[in-house]
Amino acid sequence: MKTIIKLEELGLFILGIYLFSLLDFEWWWFLVLILAPDFSMLGYIFGNKSGAFFYNIFHHRGIAVLLYLIGCYFKIEILQLTGIILFSHSAMDRFFGYGLKYESGFKYTHLGEIGK
Repeated sequence: MKTIIKLEELGLFILGIYLFSLLDFEWWWFLVLILAPDFSMLGYIFGNKSGAFFYNIFHHRGIAVLLYLIGCYFKIEILQLTGIILFSHSAMDRFFGYGLKYESGFKYTHLGEIGK
């Protein structure tokens, strides 16, 4: 099952790359921004509860899709880009085993404990 889930996440990451290719941005933007959502880990400076909240906001695919769709509807490419980056980053993270965080600590995710 773990392999199937990883393949699904890889497929979603590839979808994100395809959606990015439809935008009018240079490819280096994708490479620069793909790790930007990880700045949300700075929320852990204020404790596990804040850290988990901010991390999960920036790694939630529903929010990513919503931003992308709003950007499409209003033809705002920067919103589309933001949604695609958040979507692609979360797929990439989940491919590597990093899931949404629980308030008990960074290593406790909806995909299991990191490092086990």
